[in-house]
Amino acid sequence: MTRIYFNDVVTRDGFQIEPNFIPTDDKVKLIDELSQCGFAKIEVTSFTSPKAIPMLRDAEEVMGRIKRFPGVEYTVLVPNLRGAERAFESKADEFNLVMSTSETHNLANLRMGREKSFSGLAEVIRYVDGKTPINVSLSTCFGCPMEGDVPQAVVEGFAQRFADLGVRGLTICDTTGMANPIQVAKMAIALQQKFSDLQLTFHFHNTRGMGLANVLAAVQSGIVRFDGSLGGLGGCPYAPGASGNISSEDAIHMLDAMGYDTGIDIPRLIGLARELPLIVGHAVPGQVAKAGSTCDLHPAPDYVAQLRETS
Repeated sequence: MTRIYFNDVVTRDGFQIEPNFIPTDDKVKLIDELSQCGFAKIEVTSFTSPKAIPMLRDAEEVMGRIKRFPGVEYTVLVPNLRGAERAFESKADEFNLVMSTSETHNLANLRMGREKSFSGLAEVIRYVDGKTPINVSLSTCFGCPMEGDVPQAVVEGFAQRFADLGVRGLTICDTTGMANPIQVAKMAIALQQKFSDLQLTFHFHNTRGMGLANVLAAVQSGIVRFDGSLGGLGGCPYAPGASGNISSEDAIHMLDAMGYDTGIDIPRLIGLARELPLIVGHAVPGQVAKAGSTCDLHPAPDYVAQLRETS
């Protein structure tokens, strides 16, 4: 069966909108434990201004203290040239650059238009000059809560412009949880045809309960790389109503049950997901950690044995 690769983003995308600062020790411990689960990548942190995202003000310390496990890539979000300089010093394995395909969302989130964002990210790509692999995450590819539909042609246009600059990968983001499976399949097929030489990752939110359905549609259309967030944490503060990312453990458990090879130690991952509420101080959306794996069997009530004897 096809191998599927997962990138967990909980300590960056998941933590960035948490109201209470999560101690650096907890972040480092969580990343080290995620590293032992079998993820292809872990998005550790962001080199955004600490004033903009206070939660991630310890980016350098976290990157300096985590244990680097063989086979795991440690990626960081890089917003600009200054962020790239800091990321180089941290020895990140991959730089993740972000902009929106929706003009309104880009203005709300990054306080600049799409063309200005593209120019700034192109400058970062030229500065990096192939020294570190670059992935570009394109937000709101399946719809914007302020504009509505984002034409697939717009997404393909920005994807092509970044591909022409030599990036290694593109992440196609359903930032606001507006995607549906048919839309996802159409996008997946088109992008694989146009960008077969790039790593294509799909990033879904479960805002309207369609996250896992969209993962399945993407897998069945040939996509093999996905973002997920432990416990389903995260969400975009500039996208009204956009709740958390898909839960890593829920998506991975589903695909494993269907026979796909995820390379993930699922019991270890579920155990880690059960610890997450203690770290963040509240319940999290993920379901498998609450119910347990479908492989977890339970003893029958005592009276069942008596019924068997009399039946």
